[in-house]
Amino acid sequence: MIWRVLIACLVWALPANAEEVVAGMSQNRVSITANFDGSEILIFGAVKREAPPSAGPLQVVITVSGPSEPIKVRRKARQYGIWINTDAVEVDAAPSFYAIATSAEFGKTISSIEDLRHHVSIPRAIRSVGAPMTITDAETFTEALIRIRKDQGLYQVRENSVTLVEETLFDTRIALPANLTEGDYLTRIFLTRDGMVVDRYETNIDVRKVGLERFLFTLARERPLVYGLMSLTIAILAGWSASAVFTYIRS
Repeated sequence: MIWRVLIACLVWALPANAEEVVAGMSQNRVSITANFDGSEILIFGAVKREAPPSAGPLQVVITVSGPSEPIKVRRKARQYGIWINTDAVEVDAAPSFYAIATSAEFGKTISSIEDLRHHVSIPRAIRSVGAPMTITDAETFTEALIRIRKDQGLYQVRENSVTLVEETLFDTRIALPANLTEGDYLTRIFLTRDGMVVDRYETNIDVRKVGLERFLFTLARERPLVYGLMSLTIAILAGWSASAVFTYIRS
């Protein structure tokens, strides 16, 4: 493939290191339009080395993380025959999108110590330290958030999805859903041996609204009064038009 030839050429231009990542992406910008229904990013790269590889199999772990934001997770309970909100936990920072792709099973690619250090797994990528003293099972709220966002396609764990050829060339595809949050999406690539990180590479994917989506988003944020009046006007015109058409059909 053409991208493999390009990567091979770039490898020889880098300074010497034990093992080093050379990586690229099919696109580093995603435009959200009115008919945006998701996108797919090809992430590829190679491993540059100046000496024979160390003992132990080489593994690759790739993560793509959307902007982090605080979110309140509520628990419902059935009381008096109806479901109502009872307890709530404020999650300090949770990625709006998070995907992990690995060249083997996750537990075989990175150790728990390195996971803790680099915040690779989904639970490690979420920061929640401010649970009320009255709540003794705060971790269940984080687990619920992860479960909900997995069902929505916003959190993904794709084991064995990174193709690694002769411990040199690698590639994978990350599916971005339609319900993306605007912002910079941090992409990280880790090389590991025996669960230990030997090198890492970072870059960003720029996700932005464009066209009509960009105009409406900016108007709603910066001029909410104008946005509200415009929405009301459109609703009135739509209702009047529908009434006029209905009257014309009946006459």
